[in-house]
Amino acid sequence: MTGTLLSIGHGYVAGALGRELMARGWRVIGTTRSAGRAALLAGAGVEPLLWPGSDPGPALVAATHVLVSAPPEDGAGDPFLAAHGDLVAQRASAVRWMGYLSTTGVYGDHAGAAVDEEAECRGLGTRNLGRIRAEGEWRSVPGLPAHVFRLAGIYGPGRGPFEKLRAGTARAIEKPGHLFGRIHVEDIVQVLLASMAHPRPGRVYNVTDDEPASGPEVIAHAAALLGLPAPPVEPYAEAGMTPMARSFYQGSRRVLNGRMKRELGVRLIHPDFRAGLRAILAAEG
Repeated sequence: MTGTLLSIGHGYVAGALGRELMARGWRVIGTTRSAGRAALLAGAGVEPLLWPGSDPGPALVAATHVLVSAPPEDGAGDPFLAAHGDLVAQRASAVRWMGYLSTTGVYGDHAGAAVDEEAECRGLGTRNLGRIRAEGEWRSVPGLPAHVFRLAGIYGPGRGPFEKLRAGTARAIEKPGHLFGRIHVEDIVQVLLASMAHPRPGRVYNVTDDEPASGPEVIAHAAALLGLPAPPVEPYAEAGMTPMARSFYQGSRRVLNGRMKRELGVRLIHPDFRAGLRAILAAEG
């Protein structure tokens, strides 16, 4: 299977998917807000599209597949649909697959209980409320084969605890009873590829590993792998953080990933953070 992917908000995850698709002969068009970033995309084989600012019409006409990574702003829903909803609706039936990258944060607080894709979304704060709204907007476009992927904490090469540990800026913030789900970028890519090969329009998938863990546990393990001392544990109540950083600690739930495995046939490459961190170091040599 080959085609043309329009990637709206071509960032870390979309870049990894794009590299895999281009290796298989796909055309990839990626939007970015920055001319400097556009030059980097072009150098990597992606056709850059400055947006907002440029007309996305020709790219939408060419696209067989669409991936949306661009976040909503201030809880206002999806910015691309707000600007080009009519054009998306016109092209909906020609698109074979559409994916929206959301977050498990939309579930909000379930007091530590297990949640699957049918659980109530109780997202806290404008970021999560915007994601909930954007999910619904994309799934509501008539004829568009939309899928929603609720991602846990994303990590992988160049994006994880090792850089901060080496720089001495890593923090181990502990909130009692609060565990994070994580997902390696390689596993996100295999989930997206599996969905593209077997579309189920309207479906929502939790994309997370098998073992949620606390921040200090992950930092301590990463430090041990590097042979460095772990940073001191900071109680959440006393830790100075930006509102964005503090938002990641809002709510408690254990996110289940069974649907992803059953329906897409996914077997995680990195089923827990230990396997994922080892793989990152191995890739670095």
